[in-house]
Amino acid sequence: MTKKAMIYRWEDMPIEEVKAGLGRRIITGERMMITHVYLEKDSVVPTHSHDNEQLTYVLKGALKFWLGPNEEQEIVVHEGEVLVIPSDLPHKAVALEDTLDVDIFCPPRQDWLDGSDAYLR
Repeated sequence: MTKKAMIYRWEDMPIEEVKAGLGRRIITGERMMITHVYLEKDSVVPTHSHDNEQLTYVLKGALKFWLGPNEEQEIVVHEGEVLVIPSDLPHKAVALEDTLDVDIFCPPRQDWLDGSDAYLR
């Protein structure tokens, strides 16, 4: 089987409105996924964890994270900064202002692809 490279344009990808104040665009390969996540100020991503490694790169705005089983680590990720979240580390976040971040997952988040990410909806 011949492998084929693909090119995408963010503006051509539909924005999935996950819930009020939170939308996303998804591009996925076989073993990794990249997303644009759009969060309005005060939008919350509830506590969750997943096997996927995650990189969160804030392009605009700022996100406050609570990490660990008891939320013992607090980090604010500002524009131009990248947070690395290891597999299975519980985390939650709130947008401190209107924010656009790039989330990269390895492997891809199957729950995001099939809509079974009930914690977020």
